[in-house]
Amino acid sequence: MPPLVAIAGALGSAAVVRWAYRTVKRVNQELDAARQARMAETSAPEAKTLRRDPVTGAYRPG
Repeated sequence: MPPLVAIAGALGSAAVVRWAYRTVKRVNQELDAARQARMAETSAPEAKTLRRDPVTGAYRPG
């Protein structure tokens, strides 16, 4: 009977480790996707330049 308990324990622990590995992998993929989306959002700011109006000489966005 003890060998049966040991085998069941080993199989159970292997299943728990497999489940934990897949969960960690999925969470890390989601975090990487969110990080990449945030980086893409912040790394491409709108180019705001000022142009001088030839009539008034004032600088205006353009």
